[in-house]
Amino acid sequence: MASTETLKQTPLHDVHRALGARMTPFAGFEMPLQYSGILNEHLAVRQAAGLFDVSHMGEFFVRGPRAFDFVQHLVTNDAARLTDGRAMYTVMCRPDGGIVDDLLVYRLGPEEYMLVVNAANIEKDFAWMQEHNPMGATLADASDEVALLAIQGPRAHDIVQAVTGVAAGDIKFYHFVQLEAGTFPGCDRVILSHTGYTGEPGFELYARPEDAPRLWHLLMEAGAPHGLQPAGLGARDTLRLEAGYCLYGNDLTEETNPLEAGLGWLVKFDKGPFVGREALLAVREQGPARRLIGFVVEERGLPRPGYPILDGTGEAVGIVTSGSQSPVLGRGIGLGYVPNDPAFTTPGTRLGVSARGRTLPAVVTRPPFHKK
Repeated sequence: MASTETLKQTPLHDVHRALGARMTPFAGFEMPLQYSGILNEHLAVRQAAGLFDVSHMGEFFVRGPRAFDFVQHLVTNDAARLTDGRAMYTVMCRPDGGIVDDLLVYRLGPEEYMLVVNAANIEKDFAWMQEHNPMGATLADASDEVALLAIQGPRAHDIVQAVTGVAAGDIKFYHFVQLEAGTFPGCDRVILSHTGYTGEPGFELYARPEDAPRLWHLLMEAGAPHGLQPAGLGARDTLRLEAGYCLYGNDLTEETNPLEAGLGWLVKFDKGPFVGREALLAVREQGPARRLIGFVVEERGLPRPGYPILDGTGEAVGIVTSGSQSPVLGRGIGLGYVPNDPAFTTPGTRLGVSARGRTLPAVVTRPPFHKK
């Protein structure tokens, strides 16, 4: 783990310190773990709105006449479905089908795309893209030149509209607009994207680093009457898990493929060649050997990543990849891999989680958990 002296800081670092945030190392950055408390921040997002600093994420730009060809070759989803102002979620895979990363692709124009990748994978991903660019598209790592804020929750639309005058509710899911300078007073170009990682409606805002503090304060001021609260990585993780969203490094790795991870809908085999296509075709033909399932624990106790998943006889058959307490359910919830057999994957099936000498009874449950 990097020492405090070597950790990077986001453009909002001073803001977090002034708010009394509890900071933590994450993906090479010093990031806010929580402000008022994970439970309070989690419920604020579910009931009103929360504001996150996610400027640690990576942003790459792909430009030139072969930009589209490069994106199609790199990722499993079909970039031909994108038009200007639309985004898509996808994965990029190794030739053996393992997931290099999950990412967002934004089409800014016919010859310009923005790819948003996980913070811990910035260097690895950019090197991978450079190595898999036979068409010679122009690639640029702009991660240090872009700040990213996320405002999430049922009141997010009202707050954004109060600041900008933009009819935020008219921006469709996985669409975005490039706002003119001054739309957020005092801020230059801002990309307003109807995307998120919490299971609630909301937006992600890409801006210049020097504009991030002003953007934060504008949103917090407008959001105060709506119950907006700053939220840290702790709530971000419990929110994404309640929604059933995968986390790279836990549920997704280079040793997992999208078909076993429940992300087969991201793999468009009919679009033509892409890295990993042949291997994934073989997985589809044979069927994945394992599946990622969701489960809810029935007794007090928390499933932790790495805990064994047990069958009805107490035999270990799988492994927990993500686990936590659900603030909405008041129970432990988790994701994990088990053999691809209806005896383990069917919703309602009773399994167990081995937790430090105890067996926690669990029920296979299809996410999202918070909407049950």
